[in-house]
Amino acid sequence: MDVRRSSDTRPFWLAGRPATGDAELTVTNSHDGRAVGVYSVPTAEQVEQAVAAADAVRKQAAALPIHVRAEALAHVARRLGERSEEIAQLISGENGKPIFWARGEVTRAISTFRFAAEEARRFSGEVQRLDTEPAAQGRLAYVTRVPHGPVLAITPFNFPLNLVAHKVAPAIAVGAPIIVKPAPATPLSALVLGEILAETDLPEGMFSVLPIPNDRAGSLVEDLRLPVVSFTGSGPVGFAIMDRVPRKHVTLELGGNAAAVVLADANLDWAAGRIALFSNYQAGQSCIAVQRVIVEEPVADEFTEKLIVAVGALVTGDPSDEKTQVGPLVSEDAAVRVESWVNEAVDAGARVLTGGTRDGATITPTVLAEVPSGAKVAAEEVFGPVMLVQRVASIDEAFAAVNDSKYGLQAGVFTRSLDAAFRANRELEVGGVIIGDVPSYRADQMPYGGVKESGVGREGLRSAMADMTFEKVMVLTGLSL
Repeated sequence: MDVRRSSDTRPFWLAGRPATGDAELTVTNSHDGRAVGVYSVPTAEQVEQAVAAADAVRKQAAALPIHVRAEALAHVARRLGERSEEIAQLISGENGKPIFWARGEVTRAISTFRFAAEEARRFSGEVQRLDTEPAAQGRLAYVTRVPHGPVLAITPFNFPLNLVAHKVAPAIAVGAPIIVKPAPATPLSALVLGEILAETDLPEGMFSVLPIPNDRAGSLVEDLRLPVVSFTGSGPVGFAIMDRVPRKHVTLELGGNAAAVVLADANLDWAAGRIALFSNYQAGQSCIAVQRVIVEEPVADEFTEKLIVAVGALVTGDPSDEKTQVGPLVSEDAAVRVESWVNEAVDAGARVLTGGTRDGATITPTVLAEVPSGAKVAAEEVFGPVMLVQRVASIDEAFAAVNDSKYGLQAGVFTRSLDAAFRANRELEVGGVIIGDVPSYRADQMPYGGVKESGVGREGLRSAMADMTFEKVMVLTGLSL
């Protein structure tokens, strides 16, 4: 990115209104280096105005009638649908994501806002009779959920629209103002979302989209007027935020090194095809992309051959090409880092079964075998199109290998055994177990999040709405029940 001036600069969104600051940045495409768009950067004073506006509107936001919140969310879903191709092209341009996957991201964001509109209408209080004991005769509890207050959402580059949606939609649904700080590399999709939100009847101050550099985010994190921090990104940054504001309500969706287990009874063709694709989708830049493939010994040779063929059949190249399945990483620096991790593993004794080369920001889809357990590609989150294959003697060894990680986001288990499925659910130390498919599967309405160093709290509309609120109880006394 370079600072520049342009008459086509995209404004940011300050308390629901377009605004410009005193600096501009250019977003470039990692595949060919072309300029994708220019955006304005808020000043410190404008950031303060946004926080003050969110704080000022918090009571009005919490009191918004449910139909107002739900219709605003439904409007966003409709407008995303109407502008879907435009936004998909923008995502592909700023992120380097193949247009095939970018269109899928827009479709998911539409569903996210639609689910939020539906959940907003269901997110009402419940009544409990308390006269289950004599001392509480004539008493009734009315239990509601109340927003903690304005939300600070810090979002990553890999899903520049849908991961913003997963923070904005539940906040609006519960009546909480929200300030979005998108990733500096990919803010354009979030700014378009701001345009669409500005078309609704939400009160001024209900949302701001502030594309500030990461080194300026600290003051927002610490501001007591933003009692909720919802962060998606790297573990060290996320846990540093939690340590920095221990009295705030912090939710963290962090990294992983997702494992796919292939048991001896699995459909090997299906498993190989799905693992090949979802190790390399988004160029591997997904916290639930398949990174570790754990295969039972009786089928290891056959499966590995099928996997190599499936990986080799993937189309790598220009993200604007309709046929491309694997595009560049978000930057050449990111690709250089992934390449260095692969080389480190090879130097330590790993074998490259396919791939392993780099061209600019693009890494050829890579499969490694015999990777030492201490290598970064095994122990850390590679965040690139690289996977390793590990042979195990039994289901016991397979599940132990999955758990031998500091991460625990999701795992996939390819099996036809119901007993193995329930055992996986019982034993695997992860937030989600996907039976018969890759760990990369996520339905946007389901609870989503991890354990260990993969995060704290859950996304998924209803789960996120619960995370952004607290229970409040009113007890009515002297009633004839």
